[in-house]
Amino acid sequence: MSENVEFVLSCPLPITDYKNILLGHGSGGKLSADLIKKIFLSQFKNPYLGPLNDAAVFEVNGTRLAFTTDSYVVNPIFFPGGDIGKLAVNGTINDLAVSGARPLYISAAFILEEGFPVENLWKIVLSMKSACEETGVLLVTGDTKVVDKGKGDKVFINTSGIGIVEKDIQISSDRARPGDKVILSGAIGIHGIAILSVREGLEFETHILSDTAPLTSLVMDMLSVSTKIHCMRDPTRGGIASALNEIASSSKVGIRIEENKIPIPREVQGACEMLGLDPLYVANEGKLIAIVDREDAERIVEKMKTHALGREAAIIGEVLDDHPGIVFMKTRIGGTRVVDMLTGEQLPRIC
Repeated sequence: MSENVEFVLSCPLPITDYKNILLGHGSGGKLSADLIKKIFLSQFKNPYLGPLNDAAVFEVNGTRLAFTTDSYVVNPIFFPGGDIGKLAVNGTINDLAVSGARPLYISAAFILEEGFPVENLWKIVLSMKSACEETGVLLVTGDTKVVDKGKGDKVFINTSGIGIVEKDIQISSDRARPGDKVILSGAIGIHGIAILSVREGLEFETHILSDTAPLTSLVMDMLSVSTKIHCMRDPTRGGIASALNEIASSSKVGIRIEENKIPIPREVQGACEMLGLDPLYVANEGKLIAIVDREDAERIVEKMKTHALGREAAIIGEVLDDHPGIVFMKTRIGGTRVVDMLTGEQLPRIC
């Protein structure tokens, strides 16, 4: 007796065609990008929102202003090297800084779950105060809401910020040009692994502290030696891989990076190998990527090395005129691999 077995080969639905929101839609990777473009950008697109920069830059009565907003849902809310309050202040300050702005004012809105200890809220507020004082930013407005127990997760914080951009500074993710150099300010993956080290009881041999820090003074130092900084991003969710892909897509250029020039701490590399993570996609909170004119690249890096947050700064790649929208990496063994956007979610609720 013969049995005819029919094999049906079919492609799965495109990964972006989901009917419900997934954690991956907040990853900062491909799902996030699709969600933003299909749902939000399709309805609200305008010259300020369109480039999808970290902050919108516009002019009011002759003054150029940068305006940004972000929400923080990190779990756990207290982690090695920081907490959700410090992260919320530094994150918004950095979104302004990488737009070339000098941050001035921020807002803070708290969504608190019923039963959340006031003692913990006090710790968070003191941390936010310290972060504001470090950069001279004033918290000038805010809001507080409380949701029923079980309807939230301790505390969520939204911060918005506004700053001033000097007239000769033109930084946007669509301004990368062939020949530009790619600069990374320091070692990657530290914040993401710091979060993972305490989440759900996972522990590593080495105590890793989050790198959350305000980047304003580092950016001002960079701008003091060159105004030919074309693009900047702080590679938070989705890591440097997603940030570079966003720039390549917006500028319609190719980007090639070199693996042996990317500083990865031994502890981060070891944790990633153990957990099957790619450090290129792990979140950072005190680092930046800059695309700069090649003639000024070395001078900018030398200046960055004089700053505490830029001591490991390095040129890690260049912008190409071929393969627009694609990021490549020359590996340590001499091969080449495509570095695509993060498709799913390596580490949920990382910032």
